[in-house]
Amino acid sequence: MLTYEIIHEDKNCGARVGIIHTEHGDIMTPVFMPVGTKATVKGLAPEEVWDTGARILLSNTYHLYLRPGHELVEKAGGLHKFMNWNGAILTDSGGFQVFSLSSLRKITDEGMEFNSFIDGSKHFFSPEKSMEVQRALGSDIVMAFDECTEPGISEKKAREAMDRTIKWLDRCSKFELKPHQNLFPIVQGNTFKNLRIESIERTLPYVKTGIAIGGLSVGEEPEVMYEMLQTMQPYYPKNAPRYLMGVGTADYIVNSVALGIDMFDCVLPTRIARNGTAMVHEGFLTIRNAPFKEDFTPIEEGCDCYCCRNYTRAYVRHLIKADEIMGGRLLSIHNIRFLQRLTAEIRQAIMKDRYLEFRDKFMKNYTLG
Repeated sequence: MLTYEIIHEDKNCGARVGIIHTEHGDIMTPVFMPVGTKATVKGLAPEEVWDTGARILLSNTYHLYLRPGHELVEKAGGLHKFMNWNGAILTDSGGFQVFSLSSLRKITDEGMEFNSFIDGSKHFFSPEKSMEVQRALGSDIVMAFDECTEPGISEKKAREAMDRTIKWLDRCSKFELKPHQNLFPIVQGNTFKNLRIESIERTLPYVKTGIAIGGLSVGEEPEVMYEMLQTMQPYYPKNAPRYLMGVGTADYIVNSVALGIDMFDCVLPTRIARNGTAMVHEGFLTIRNAPFKEDFTPIEEGCDCYCCRNYTRAYVRHLIKADEIMGGRLLSIHNIRFLQRLTAEIRQAIMKDRYLEFRDKFMKNYTLG
């Protein structure tokens, strides 16, 4: 089973460095996990993702259930063999995708009925079904089935979703996974402090190897997200990794690490890359813009990614403007490597007990940029 080893905790804040040990390798934390929604990080070969320093990917239960089907993936030997990825894999439960992609859905205590975004066909996910699919996929980390809610709902509706998530968690915990698989419960509660505290307290008995924070970074203001994280921080289990779901911008990561978060994921780095935007220490560069037409410098000075070692802003801009696939591929490599470098810098600062100093300096430059 997955184990978590704490290497060092910054004496001035909640930031910490650790190692997650899995059957498919060790993962240093804090860590950013690239997203391979449909069993691929869009546009990149597994070897290219590995070369960025990534050692764990996230794949999507909802999408792989619909296409090609979890039974086929299991026949292929599981997701690791199917997609030729030698590192660890985390699969989400499918609950968020039902919430975000299906305009026609019905949620009851039994589960979620929804229409496929592909052909409109009807499907039903129960906690047991989510576990069945994730067991077949063979991921190292399995997410409990949960109900995500949008910001701005009433406390009553948020409580109903939280209660349902806990009931579903209990059912997930009773499902037998494969020996190498590990269930991460998900804390909900929307933006209500009392619900967040209650949710994490009721979730703790189910925490065996890790815990996730869901329902944040879904449209609320950043300050609200940080407030929720600060509210929950005293209640986190110490000897388990804490995963903040769906977060992938540098500022969110840097600020959340100080509040005790160890793991992050998001589609943003590769999505904006395909639209011609690069992530740098000062923020974002829209490479397709005219000022970069004759800029023969790397995307970011000092970056050691394949893109920055070999190509210029002017060349990448040309590829993006010409709708060449290579442009999005190069920026995807850069953006993933940027976040791997950033988390390495974060770990280095924590080891020196200087994380708050690092955070403040980083955010000053980021904001100015």
